[in-house]
Amino acid sequence: MAFTAVSNYSGKAAGFYISAALQSVVSLDYLTMIENIKLQSNIQVMDASVTPIAAATCDFTDAGTLALTEKVLTPANNQINLDLCKATLLSSWEAMQMRAGAGAPPPASFDDYVISYMGEVIASATETSIWAGVANAGGDFIGFTGAGAAGWLRNGNDATVQQAVLTGGAGVAPTAGTIIADIQAGLDAVPTAVIGKEDVYVFLNQRNYQFYIQAVSTLGYMNAYNMNGDYEPRVNGYKIAVVNGLQNAAIVVGQKSQMFFGTDLLSDGFGTSPRIQLLDMANLDGSDNMRMVARYSAGTQTGIGADLVLVS
Repeated sequence: MAFTAVSNYSGKAAGFYISAALQSVVSLDYLTMIENIKLQSNIQVMDASVTPIAAATCDFTDAGTLALTEKVLTPANNQINLDLCKATLLSSWEAMQMRAGAGAPPPASFDDYVISYMGEVIASATETSIWAGVANAGGDFIGFTGAGAAGWLRNGNDATVQQAVLTGGAGVAPTAGTIIADIQAGLDAVPTAVIGKEDVYVFLNQRNYQFYIQAVSTLGYMNAYNMNGDYEPRVNGYKIAVVNGLQNAAIVVGQKSQMFFGTDLLSDGFGTSPRIQLLDMANLDGSDNMRMVARYSAGTQTGIGADLVLVS
């Protein structure tokens, strides 16, 4: 079967494919997304630290304070360059074609299949950087719980964030025996004004969530092992967000409205446009390789740090 492809997706077309990739990032279900950022986005943070509400009088009496500050979300411009053997991907695509009807329909063309493969690469890297990213460089971007002082929730980056220590000590990952106490440490640190807010989530990675299920099952909640598709995990009334990129030694409690993800999915010709290119190298160097190139942007930022909790 002969195959020749020199495809170039840009602007809206690339935005569609990259959008699909980003939407498969689990964490984005629990973050506030800001789209179409060309350079940076200013997040306005309004904080009435001293209440302006006072007893009524006949006079105008200034009371309280209303502080308006800004945080800047600057997405990192990233690229992906991959050199893959067509034979490997072609066999996988043909296998999907033969299984048509057994599930989701396979991509209509080999081009689409290769792009979907790239989408998985983008999604995996983005999921990891959302949490563990340490710098807007090297294909990475600053995440919420990046190591050291890098992460937005780390004390060295934002001293207002509520901090709690894991049961085993700082940096010691939870176990099935400590996970409930570790989660409770985070809930105990939630500010009074945030308690009961509808968009508060307890963020756990897959490993710690499994520890939590094991722990509550041991305590007698046996139906935790028999969950169906309608099951919504909660702890002390708070919804649990199971995210893949969060490190083992970190638990986050925070509002969706205070945790932001930004990207540029559409292009108007300015800045770094979303772009995907597929290059068949057969006519260039005689190889059976395909080169894939993609460009996109992604980044995170927080709102009011004092309303967020990190257990680490």
